[in-house]
Amino acid sequence: MSQHSDSTSDSHGGDDHDHDIAAHVRTYLIIFGALLIGTVLTVAMYYVDFSSMALTVAIALFIASIKAFLVAGYFMHLLSEKKLVLVLSAIFFVGLMGLTLWGSNDLPRNSTTKTLYVP
Repeated sequence: MSQHSDSTSDSHGGDDHDHDIAAHVRTYLIIFGALLIGTVLTVAMYYVDFSSMALTVAIALFIASIKAFLVAGYFMHLLSEKKLVLVLSAIFFVGLMGLTLWGSNDLPRNSTTKTLYVP
C-alpha cells in the first residue's frame, strides 16, 4: 500500500492559485462595472432627444452590442474558445436568421395578419 502525503497538494503553489482566482474575480468585477455603466447609459439615452429615430436606434444598438459582447465574451467564456467554433457559430446564426426573414411572409392558406394599433 502506497502512502500519499498531503505535501504534494501544497507543492503546487497555493499562492499562485489564489492569485489566479483574485485576478479572475477582479476581471469579473470590472466587467460587472462596465455592464452597470452600460445600463446607466441606456437609461440616460432614453431622456436624450435625438434628431431622428434611426440615430436613436443606432445608439441603442451600439450600447446593447457592447454589453452583449462583454456578457458573451467574459461571462460565457467565448473569448477563450477556438476561433473556428466561433466563426461556424456565427455563420450558423446568420443562416438561421436569414431563413427566418425569408419565411416571415409565408402564411398558411386562409389566414390573415392582424395589425395591432399601438398609440
